[in-house]
Formats: sequence, structure tokens, C-alpha cells
Amino acid sequence: MGDASALAPVKEHRPQVGSYNGRLSQGALMSAILVTDRGTVRHIALNRPDVHNAFDDGLIAELTTALVDAGRDNAVRALVLTGSGASFSAGADLNWMRGMAGASEDENREDSLRLAALLRTLQFLPKPTIARVHGAAYGGGVGLIAACDIAIGAEGAKFGLTEVKLGLVPAVISPYVVAAVGARQARRLFVSGEIFDAAEACRIGLLHRVVPADGLDEAVDFTLKLLAKAGPQAQREAKQLALRMAGIDQQNAGRIDSDNAELIARLRVSDEGQEGLGAFLDKRAPSWTG
Repeated sequence: MGDASALAPVKEHRPQVGSYNGRLSQGALMSAILVTDRGTVRHIALNRPDVHNAFDDGLIAELTTALVDAGRDNAVRALVLTGSGASFSAGADLNWMRGMAGASEDENREDSLRLAALLRTLQFLPKPTIARVHGAAYGGGVGLIAACDIAIGAEGAKFGLTEVKLGLVPAVISPYVVAAVGARQARRLFVSGEIFDAAEACRIGLLHRVVPADGLDEAVDFTLKLLAKAGPQAQREAKQLALRMAGIDQQNAGRIDSDNAELIARLRVSDEGQEGLGAFLDKRAPSWTG
């Protein structure tokens, strides 16, 4: 990936929705994500702009598959993850949440394990990953940012881990958020559910850099140029080295994910979780607010 390839023009080739099969084509449009190759850089955009790129089963499945493909593709040297439209990702889809509220504990656990597999795939991807962040980034969107190697955000971006307002916790994304911002900051954000801006996200370590919105692409391209100067094998080893020195490995991550999936499944079907989800879906205050 030379400097020029990081900025190479995108070829406009768009197969029909659902045509994904094997290696992703440049401009391959799927129902929930948009994948394009620019030189040796794979760009993946969450592509549900009408709901601010909120998570549902389809998006999780497609994004996981696309990440696995990018990791295996020797032509891909780096990956940029972003969102179409006004937001990076606003967290859980409303209809998906309705499904959670009515599902059994076992179904909720399996649902959570699928999200956990997505985040684990992103964290251990054998290529450098960049989160290009704008607009809203809540819940699972914050998890995606934290799982990337590098995170660059626009000045107007907003962030939140608001699960406690629903009687829940950010269980599945917690390993990535804690690794990014530290336990002390995570404790504050997990229990308060507060919304914070890009400057605060950078201060606590969720973002590495904050730039004006009109300079976001330039900042990402600058970082891609830096990545292009490094040996790909060295980058793979360097990424694994950093994770290993932090005590993070895939086997242990899988065990943590299993425990966290059990936790969130139990909370979703609990009295408080049901009240919180029901209040949110009914657009009313939960009972504990008085």
C-alpha cells in the first residue's frame, strides 16, 4: 500500500443487493453495509442512514462476514470503518430492541454472542483498522470505535453508553471500552449513561484525534499514508504485540464474551430490564425515575 494507493479513486461497480459471495467487489452494496476498495484500503460503511446506522441482526451478520473477508484478503492492507448519512451508529435498532424485550433468556444470549463475535473479529483483524467517526455514536457504535486500532472523529460527534437508563449494562462492548478508556472512566460512563462530545472522547482515549468535520477525510487519508509506509507483516505482529502485552488474547476474549452474553441476557429478561425496555419503547419514563 503505497502513498498513492491510499488515495486512489474508487471504481464505481455496484452489484445488486444480496449479491455478496466470497471476495467483496469494489462498491459491493449489501442490504446493511456498503463496501468499497480504494487501492489497497477496504472501506466499510454501515449503510442504514434512515435509522442512523442502528444495529440489527442483518447488519451484525453482514459486517462480521465483511470483516472476515477483509482479514483474509491479501490485497487489503488497511480497513476504514464509517457510517453512511448523518451518524456513525446510534446503537440498537428500535425493532431489534422490541425483539429483545419479547425474547427468552436463551435467545437473548445467542443474540448477544453474535454481537460479541463481530466485535472480537474487528479487534483481532490482522490489518490496521481506522474508525472514521461523525454524528451520533452510541452503545454498540462506541464498541466498534473502541475495537478499532485508530479512531478519528469529527468535532460535532456525540457519544453515549446509555444502557443503564434502560435497566441494562453495556456488557458485550465493555472489554473494548475499558481497554480504550480505562476502568476509572468506564465506571463513570457505565453508571451515569451521560452523553459526551468529541473533545471528551479524545481526552479519555476513545478517540485519538478530533478534527473539524470538513477535515475528517483528510485526517483519515493522512493516517493511511502513515500506515502505507510500514511492512504488513510487522503491522500484524505489532498489533498482536500490543494486545498481548495488555493481556488480551482471542481465547480469553471468547470466555469473557460468553460471560457477558450471559449477563446481558439475564438483565434483559429481569423485571428491571423489562421495565426499562418497555418504557423506552412506549416513550415514557421508567418506574424508578419517580
